[in-house]
Amino acid sequence: MSEPEYDVVVIGAGGAGLAAAVSAAERGASVIVFESEGEIGGSTQLSAGMFTAAATSVQKALGIDDSVDRFFQHYMDLNQWQLKPGLVRRFCELSGPTLEWILELGAEIPAQISTNAHMPGLTRAGVEDVWRAHVPKDQGYGLVQVLDRARRSHGVEIVLHTRVERLLVEDGRVSGVVADGVELTAGAVVVATGGLAQDPDLVGRWFPRALDAGDSLFVVAAPGSRGDHLGFGDQVDASVAGDGWGLLLPTAEFVRYHHWQAGFPPVSRVHVNGAGRRFMDEDASYAVSGGEIQLQQELHGKPVWMVFDERARRALPEGYADWTPARVLEHVASGAAVVADSVAQLADRIGVPADVLVTTVGRWNDQLPAGSDVDFERDRTLAAKGVTDSPAPIAEPPFYATRLIPAELVCTHTGLEVDTNAAVLDLHGRPVPGLFAAGEAGAGILGTRYVGGGNAVANALTIGRLAGQSAAGR
Repeated sequence: MSEPEYDVVVIGAGGAGLAAAVSAAERGASVIVFESEGEIGGSTQLSAGMFTAAATSVQKALGIDDSVDRFFQHYMDLNQWQLKPGLVRRFCELSGPTLEWILELGAEIPAQISTNAHMPGLTRAGVEDVWRAHVPKDQGYGLVQVLDRARRSHGVEIVLHTRVERLLVEDGRVSGVVADGVELTAGAVVVATGGLAQDPDLVGRWFPRALDAGDSLFVVAAPGSRGDHLGFGDQVDASVAGDGWGLLLPTAEFVRYHHWQAGFPPVSRVHVNGAGRRFMDEDASYAVSGGEIQLQQELHGKPVWMVFDERARRALPEGYADWTPARVLEHVASGAAVVADSVAQLADRIGVPADVLVTTVGRWNDQLPAGSDVDFERDRTLAAKGVTDSPAPIAEPPFYATRLIPAELVCTHTGLEVDTNAAVLDLHGRPVPGLFAAGEAGAGILGTRYVGGGNAVANALTIGRLAGQSAAGR
């Protein structure tokens, strides 16, 4: 076989693809990147850029004692040990060094406590015992810019508006790609094309639970998340993992935008199940909240509701697409929210027992406005977010309710199964020569439960970096 035109071809210029390209170039490989869209960054650029990692310099500077073992145990426990321990341990071992690599490349993550996903520093990622979410300056956009500067410094070319059509395969080995009808040979190929959230048919096949949201379902993944990785996998009989897994964020029935645009629900709200009872911390991490809501829907066969009052409606800030005082009234007029003059009347309109809902709201009022929550410890969650004022009581009529459903599709976890070197495995569990995958396109790290803010970005950059190194070393 003649010498390949490039050592490594990377398909996709999101966080995973850029990390792969830079790390391969650092090892002396000649690299070219193909991106189907008109700009780089993918879903990483659209994210808050949070990166979950253990035993980092940022944690140590804040006096936080953490370890790979603790991270691994938490990660596996939350995913009910349905992931391969060896692969997850590899991820946990490499996530910290990858964060340090990003810092060396120029990312800024100050050693300070952050109370939200938009404030640089260390913040609460999910339900772990140690904070691990590292928030960079300038969010996901900032991470992409750091990686892109490194890419340019190594002379790695990116070809935009070019959707790779298929892989070249010779004697069982991936030997390049076909793009715009042109064959380009390579020593190895890294697939980093993102997930499949933007293809409704693929969502129906691989993540059908998302369709339970009906007309309320909306997608915030990058436009290029069209499942191209599955087509490439078909060419080489690749194993697919993560069937049925993905991340759906809970949201109000009427919301159609990411919360950065939609706005935020009132602080003074209570979430109740079909029996009219409160069942969760209303600010619980989406690492667990979506599962809690889904469970209640299944147990009772009825919707979950968010209940708030007139004072909470009036207190909503202006400037958002959905959560504003006027928009709530519009949602009532359209039928996407319910209003009543009393809690008992509201209960009747949403189909829950009136006496139970009155008791539930009364118990909420007895606790949260007084600064405590003995039932669900929401006071601790609010404190972690930097909230110092207790919520106002839910007591001023009229009262409102809207269905609360997991409907914001962020990412899908179905991808090409990879090993601890990010090599794609075939149906027999053997590495496919010359083929690597990372990010949502490479499966095995993102599992049944999203571990918390920073899980997807850490997966993309950590396994992307590993894929680039492996492809360059082939």
